[in-house]
Amino acid sequence: MSRVYVFLADGFETVEALAPVDVMRRAGIDVTTVSIMEDRNVVSAQDVTVQADIMFGDADFADADALVLPGGSVGTENLSAHKQLCALLSKACEDGKLVAAICAAPMALGRIGLLASRKATCYPGCEQELTGAIYTAAAVEKDGNIITGCGPGASFDFGFAIVEHFCGAEVVDTMRAQMQF
Repeated sequence: MSRVYVFLADGFETVEALAPVDVMRRAGIDVTTVSIMEDRNVVSAQDVTVQADIMFGDADFADADALVLPGGSVGTENLSAHKQLCALLSKACEDGKLVAAICAAPMALGRIGLLASRKATCYPGCEQELTGAIYTAAAVEKDGNIITGCGPGASFDFGFAIVEHFCGAEVVDTMRAQMQF
């Protein structure tokens, strides 16, 4: 079973975190939400408090198959400022593990050089931070082991792209039908 960690920081976009988590869990993917804050309770940009499954310091992430970053401008700044997370993202990408980010969060990947010469998308206006990326403005973009999404409206498609990476297109087609997409 694939193991995915979704990182939550104060100011994250609620739907960009929870819709992909829902989709991945429906597919049978083992998803763990991780707080990078000082508490397991993380407050979204929409003032929704979500209790993360674990704290960043309580896991070594050696079993990770994928690392996922929801967007939100404040959330992205908090993610980008977390040095241990940035190092973890770089190592995961180098090791060929899936790294995914949506909305403003691809900026965090761009800032640490993970998008150079790769196709990527993000929330409009954030593209200047995708250092070296080939910006496509697509709803969801997959280039090698990196998936990026453009914003809240693409949250389910972003989740389905992660599921397709691990489970295949047939599983996604079945899920879309069951979920009435």
